[in-house]
Amino acid sequence: HAPAILFREMWRSSLSQAATSRRLLSTSAALQKKHELFDRILIANRGEIALRVMRTAKRLGIETVAVHSDVDSNAEHVKAATHKYCIGPAPSVESYLKVDRIIEACKATGAQAVHPGYGFLSERAYFAKALEENGIVFIGPKPDALKVMGDKLESKKLAREAKVNTIPGYSGVIQNADHAVEIARQVGYPVMIKAASGGGGKGMRLAWNDDETRDGFRFSSSEAKSSFNDDRLLIEKFIEHPRHIEIQLLADGKEAIYLNERECSIQRRNQKVIEEAPSTFLDPATRKAMGEQACALARKVGYETAGTVEFLVDKHRQFYFLEMNTRLQVEHAISEMITGVDIVEHMIRVAAGQKLALKQSDIGINGWAFESRVYAEDPFRFLPSTGRLSTYQDPGKLHPEIRVDSAVIEGSEISIYYDPMICKLVTHGKTRQSALDLMVKALDNYVIKGVNHNIPLLRDILTKPEFIKGDLSTNFIPEVYPKGFHGAVLSDEESQQLALTGAIMTAVRLASLQPGSSKTQKLVVHGNSQTYNITVSPTANGFSAAVNGGEPIAVAADWRLGSSLFHGNFAGTDLTIQHISRDGHQLRLRFKGSEFDLTVRSEQEEEYSKLMPVKPPQDVSKNVLSPMPGVIISIIEEGKSVAAGTEVAVIEAMKMQNKLLAPRAGKIKKVNVKVKDTVEGDQVLIEFEPIEELKTA
Repeated sequence: HAPAILFREMWRSSLSQAATSRRLLSTSAALQKKHELFDRILIANRGEIALRVMRTAKRLGIETVAVHSDVDSNAEHVKAATHKYCIGPAPSVESYLKVDRIIEACKATGAQAVHPGYGFLSERAYFAKALEENGIVFIGPKPDALKVMGDKLESKKLAREAKVNTIPGYSGVIQNADHAVEIARQVGYPVMIKAASGGGGKGMRLAWNDDETRDGFRFSSSEAKSSFNDDRLLIEKFIEHPRHIEIQLLADGKEAIYLNERECSIQRRNQKVIEEAPSTFLDPATRKAMGEQACALARKVGYETAGTVEFLVDKHRQFYFLEMNTRLQVEHAISEMITGVDIVEHMIRVAAGQKLALKQSDIGINGWAFESRVYAEDPFRFLPSTGRLSTYQDPGKLHPEIRVDSAVIEGSEISIYYDPMICKLVTHGKTRQSALDLMVKALDNYVIKGVNHNIPLLRDILTKPEFIKGDLSTNFIPEVYPKGFHGAVLSDEESQQLALTGAIMTAVRLASLQPGSSKTQKLVVHGNSQTYNITVSPTANGFSAAVNGGEPIAVAADWRLGSSLFHGNFAGTDLTIQHISRDGHQLRLRFKGSEFDLTVRSEQEEEYSKLMPVKPPQDVSKNVLSPMPGVIISIIEEGKSVAAGTEVAVIEAMKMQNKLLAPRAGKIKKVNVKVKDTVEGDQVLIEFEPIEELKTA
């Protein structure tokens, strides 16, 4: 049978239905008949990946079953499925990780096979085995392959046997913190401590000394237990300034091919942030060598379905096996965009007993693709954010080469129970620069309100000179932002453009409130540490604005009250600026990804404001606040004296644990929560008396 359809066309809204139908007919005629596949499959997952699998299943004429927790009963993946089945309460350990409930759902709905997506049970051999024992097909590797390749300890041993380059390290199980220190010293600092099972950056810590190794052992084992129900750890030598490059595989148990590579070096806290395919760094010879080693490893274990072999690559293009992900990767979309291969389709076909429809010679590289992982999180502190999406407008219709893999709509809830990903935003272009430019445009037009999100950081990374040049490593974020990310920095011209936008928005508002009044508005704008006196007048094509008595600037724009997006041409420069909120004279806008606060008043209001008293900010220095919604894992006892920087609490949100430290030396006066309590963001957890007050008491 023929290769899968050119995958991008499933997301091209600009193509006519007839044109799309012709394309599907031309590729489907040679495929196996429907009865040779499954009649109904269950997706043991939620969110965007469940929807992603359903799209391919629907195209193949296969019915789908959505499983869901009680809080997900109205989720988008549930609405999209042919059938639905509730498997338990909100916590994943009581629902999406309950094997018996998923098997029960299969039997109740008549599902013949299960696609696990990624995360949850996708790499659990016992899950695949349980399905097999109940006569249900697992759309993934066989249990034996899952067991050996999904275990980082065992997979490293097998990789060595398959003559795959491996990282120096300890292949046994780390017993305790003292043992971890002993092994770290033998391997040589720095070392990477990581969970033997799972992935996604959970259960991973970098350690440069004994103290960090002890801390790393504690947090990594706890996170691994929580996320994967397996607290075994391994320790490897940390390769400094590496690139993280992975090879996408398809295999059928005998044959294996590689769908080129993905560059995944932009990471924070060992979690991928931005990916691209192909890599700017690999030459054809290195790509071929990495691909062939990855395929050799797959053949060694009789691997079938989709999988990814991850490598660390040093500056000399020497590459080392990192791990194998025995599942569909989060970032699989960019491989689909540059190869035209529907990876999910091949997973389903192989699981149904069909052989790979592709040969290595069928796989090429068509253009370039980027993926930005849009998360609900504070981009400055990298902490998850929860809440309801009060406004949501994705950029999917902006251009046919933009792909939006998401499972949220306006009104959706981002909860503490699951991963905070909002969307996988993908762009494709004939060249790297065209794909990159389109990604920046897509982010500028992506409107998300109600939760914090990481678009400010994503956009800033994409426009950094180092990124544009392709000068990447896994240290990119700490090296480019050594003091942390603090938002976009505007030039004087950009600050003026921002002020002009605020003035125009205010002028439109005032004109609507005062019909019949003078159309020219004289305004004072404070923002970005600057003050501007701006006169705004409407014109046939938009507005004319004079700044600080200067020559008028023509701004072509057609912005209306209530619109979130301001598209303007400022004297020949096209810009997109978002209106986030207004509170009286306070205006919050998003420009170049970041938020900026403006104060806009009429000239008369500006004079009155000078007479108003300034309210002093509230003193919260004597409290420890929760930085995010989450669950208390540990908390210090009342009455203890602590030094500045002492750990006073650990909070877990979305399976990542965060240590809270005392901001200053003092005595714990009051503890307002206990272990296992669920807390909100900015909730006061601990009150304490600083050392200075103790001395004067």
